[in-house]
Amino acid sequence: MARLALLSVSNKTGLIDLARSLVEEFNFDLISSGGTAKAIKEAGIPVTKVSDYTGSPEILGGRVKTLHPRIHGGILARKDFPQDITDLENNQIRPIDLVVVNLYPFEETIAKPGVTLPEAIEQIDIGGPAMLRASSKNFAHLTVLCDPAQYDEYLQELRQHNGEASLEFRQKCALKGFLHTASYDQAIASYLMKAQDGESLPQQYSISGKLLQSLRYGENPHQAAAWYETGSTPTGWAAASKLQGKELSYNNLVDLEAARRIISEFTDTPAAAILKHTNPCGVAVGDSLKEAYEKAFNADAVSAFGGIVALNRPIDEATATELTKTFLECVVAPGCEGDAQAILTAKSKVRVLILPDLTTGPKETVKAIAGGFLVQAADDAISDTSKWQVVTERQPTESELAELLFAWKVCKHVKSNAIVVSRDRTTLGVGAGQMNRVGSTKIALEQAGDNARGGFLASDGFFPFDDSVRAAAEAGITAIVQPGGSLRDKDSIKAANELGLVMVLTGVRHFLH
Repeated sequence: MARLALLSVSNKTGLIDLARSLVEEFNFDLISSGGTAKAIKEAGIPVTKVSDYTGSPEILGGRVKTLHPRIHGGILARKDFPQDITDLENNQIRPIDLVVVNLYPFEETIAKPGVTLPEAIEQIDIGGPAMLRASSKNFAHLTVLCDPAQYDEYLQELRQHNGEASLEFRQKCALKGFLHTASYDQAIASYLMKAQDGESLPQQYSISGKLLQSLRYGENPHQAAAWYETGSTPTGWAAASKLQGKELSYNNLVDLEAARRIISEFTDTPAAAILKHTNPCGVAVGDSLKEAYEKAFNADAVSAFGGIVALNRPIDEATATELTKTFLECVVAPGCEGDAQAILTAKSKVRVLILPDLTTGPKETVKAIAGGFLVQAADDAISDTSKWQVVTERQPTESELAELLFAWKVCKHVKSNAIVVSRDRTTLGVGAGQMNRVGSTKIALEQAGDNARGGFLASDGFFPFDDSVRAAAEAGITAIVQPGGSLRDKDSIKAANELGLVMVLTGVRHFLH
């Protein structure tokens, strides 16, 4: 008797070629449902509709097609269990040797603008996951395929093993089946959690991704690493196009994401950010993109060497010329003009990426810890100067407030303890990741040097003592922005008044660990 294959797919890529090979080369009988059966029949390939095989019509508008004992009995039967074989014979059920199933396009549906909850619900597959799970469970006795990319490999298996797929191959396919249903269920659960009111973070949180690229190594050569993407449609860095350069590394991607986050703070005017090890070494805005980049580069030209550059405007010819004057690891921008691209080829090893949407990022951040992981909402709070509190006798001018806002936006993306010194919408000194705020202040002020005079200082956390305020005034700083909230805020405010400084409290802290 010919072997039996069940084909029921939403994605019909490669379907006809597979069906024809199964019938003509390997003598399979085919059963199928709905649009899959129609496509196979129209191709002139013999196929039996599931409803004809089971003797039960499709009902509820096609919601119930394959949920039938003649289907699941054929999938779950163990060929080496006499009782299973007897049950099949008594119920006129044929064992199924191959199940080819992929699921309704739920993720593609919810990705569409304006999709309604009922529309999304209709794309929750029931019969497909049931068949995938059943056939994956019984991989010892049949093969399950859930991805068109598996079809050719399966046919090669049959050709190499006298018409049979090896146990190793079947088990590999079963794993893919379970991963597919797990990812599918997670997408549904995540969507429904977002669709209803309640806690901002759920009682249960799952992470699922598809391997996009194996990386040479992680942070260091002895660490294995890989890049996974989430969702069925590429977004974020998975959707970026690379114009030139070497393969992206683990560290490149980590730095690029940090660069994306900081440059997304600046949308109104041309801006440039240069980062090293996720910390900004130079950030600036300007009247042109070239001017913004030059200001950012000159803020710390030594650290900029080998840096990651993020630009918030398409790369033009003038900016491209400046970019080629030093060694850079990566450049990312929302676009690149043709003449600029030709200029950048002079530095063929630099990775140039185009990411049209630099402002959209993850809504949560996840960090692994022993025995679990931590999830928090992304720090995407928008700075609102109207909610800031001026606590000193001296009041800031509109221009000074704008400069404080610039420094505050940059400081948000510097590792704690963070201090940023700026002037003319350009960073002059950055103190990052020190164990105390005095150390960060000292680093930022020393880096700024004489340029600190008339400058502005931002701190990501409050000042527990007035020492940093006095050090800033001595270096020539004229205005300070900080979150406030210390039991000794009065000491810092008193010092600022004595020294003639402006001090503004934001009421919002931006620690970055």
